[in-house]
Amino acid sequence: MAQARWVSSWVARRSTTASCISVRNWVRVRLPMRTRSIAAGNWCSAASGYGCWSSAWRLSFMLEHGGRLRAAAQHYGIPLADWLDLSTGIAPWSWPIPEIPARAWARLPETDDGLEAAACTYYGVNRLLPVSGSQAAIQALPRVRSGGRVGVLSPCYAEHAHAWRKNGFVVREVGEQEVDYFLDSLDVLVVVNPNNPTGLHLSAERLLEWHARLAERGGWLVVDEAFMDNTPGMSLAAETWRNGLIVLRSFGKFFGLAGVRLGFVMAEPVLLRMLAQEIGPWSVSGPTRIIGQVCLSDQQGQARQRARCEQARERLVALLDRYALSPQGGCALFQWLVTPEAQTLYEFCARRGVLLRLFKGDTPESSSLRFGLPCDEADWLRLHDVLLEYRKEYP
Repeated sequence: MAQARWVSSWVARRSTTASCISVRNWVRVRLPMRTRSIAAGNWCSAASGYGCWSSAWRLSFMLEHGGRLRAAAQHYGIPLADWLDLSTGIAPWSWPIPEIPARAWARLPETDDGLEAAACTYYGVNRLLPVSGSQAAIQALPRVRSGGRVGVLSPCYAEHAHAWRKNGFVVREVGEQEVDYFLDSLDVLVVVNPNNPTGLHLSAERLLEWHARLAERGGWLVVDEAFMDNTPGMSLAAETWRNGLIVLRSFGKFFGLAGVRLGFVMAEPVLLRMLAQEIGPWSVSGPTRIIGQVCLSDQQGQARQRARCEQARERLVALLDRYALSPQGGCALFQWLVTPEAQTLYEFCARRGVLLRLFKGDTPESSSLRFGLPCDEADWLRLHDVLLEYRKEYP
């Protein structure tokens, strides 16, 4: 007898707009499910009106990212210096760069310079691997595991699914409510927590439950915590003594230094050694190691940054609410809203030198926007004025 269950999921397809991610609506539909054996390889079931899951329910992100300011300046004919860039989830207050001694430029980097110790203290772990941005780990992880089936909790940062597919893995992009159904057929589950762009934050208890089910079969749970620095108490970093639990951390977002290219992997020792061998020596430069050590050791500065981000988050939510653009999600570094006005508002702001992040859907109702944090009062006033002007023109 056919069973029915509710599934909340994102559905996406590629957009022809090069600068946009294409995302269909976040829909809730009732799907008649047939009994099937996923373990036997049946990854396709009929869903009335939607056809095969493997195509109809797959998220396909174009690998474009925020912060493409030069492209926007060229497209809209506005000088680079005249833009307010709110398209990224990077803190707009960058840490001061410490003095870099000449030897850091002249010599090969060494691993006993204090970076690992500072990072272990900051993340609350006793082992980790520095990498040249968490992106380096995202690309390397598929290369240290044999083929299998990978689930990616979507929507999320597009590079995860791309990296696993590129290395020959079967990838299924699943919604939050689908994970439990598919988990026993997966070898790896990838979760971005907090999610980018939705801001969804999953509890440690739920993630550890998923990990336990995967670990029974030698599987992995990969948790990308690129936006976790503002809520360190919710991190799974301290749990990475567990086999098959891998946590990725990004340095540049919280510290406002994305150009430094530094990240960290936390996992069991065997896996860290495999990754280190795959990535190779000297992946993190000497100057980067010095900057990282200084920032990760600055506890007072970190507390100020968290407070500043939280104040800005509250202010941004209030500003968007004021102009009937209430966010549906977000975190301390960005806010996200689904609105039929997304395309119109994006273009309106861009023509005035304010760059947002557009996630373009098949219909206006399914499109969304991400707002980063303004840096100072001049930026806040500029965003306020643009939104005020927008509401006057589009009441």
